Amino acid sequence: MGEANNQKKHFVLIHGSAAGAWIWYKVKPVLQAAGHRVTALDMAASGTNTKTIEEVRTFDKYNEPLMEFMANLPENEKVVLVGHSLGGLNLAFAMEKFPEKISLAVFVTAILPDTVHKPSFMLEKHAETGPKGQEWQDTVFSSYGTPEEPNTCVLMGCEFIKCTPFHLSSPEDLALHMLLNRPGSMFVESLSKAKKFTDERYESVPKVYIVCTEDLMMSASFQRCMIEHNNKVKEVMEIPADHMAVFSKPKELSRSILELACKHA
Repeated sequence: MGEANNQKKHFVLIHGSAAGAWIWYKVKPVLQAAGHRVTALDMAASGTNTKTIEEVRTFDKYNEPLMEFMANLPENEKVVLVGHSLGGLNLAFAMEKFPEKISLAVFVTAILPDTVHKPSFMLEKHAETGPKGQEWQDTVFSSYGTPEEPNTCVLMGCEFIKCTPFHLSSPEDLALHMLLNRPGSMFVESLSKAKKFTDERYESVPKVYIVCTEDLMMSASFQRCMIEHNNKVKEVMEIPADHMAVFSKPKELSRSILELACKHA
């Protein structure tokens, strides 16, 4: 590997829906111990962010913390963005607006959009293949917003979390999640109205993907389907993790992130 690839990097970690920066608590120390700078961000109405979900009616509002962070980066600084689950779309919008500030985008069992369809397309396809009806168990769905700007709010229940996204994760991590559990949204309605990503900007940023092969929330076959739709993914790694690889396989996930960044950032 060349000398440039061994330089210390700045990793920016982005969580998925109904979560927060805290989910990276096992991964962040490993990246830091390797000598890198690490920033884990809370999106709007997530983690310790003080906004409520009712105040966040569009994906753009939800993504403001990342976009503000990118806008305020020092001149000539590049970061490695790492996105989990819905966080893949946060990455995509940052890649579209700030491609010159991103050396690599790492998608961890994450939504990976293309430039052919609307940003909501992969979420809509996932709705066709993901959990259905009674499989959501004690999860509560509700509506908020206005008729002009409707949104669906999701508060995941303990039984659903234990059986689906966390099925290989520890009881302690499940308990932590339930203590910090907040309602979230996939913002499909606003994403269906957003502009498509472009080859000139979004696709100009190097992309890699980490497939979680035991994921019951977003199946490995669906993850691979998204990768096939986006043939500019530079490398794909697989780890035997559930949807919450940050909890169930943190060492394997951290090693994969470091290896991919060393090779491609």
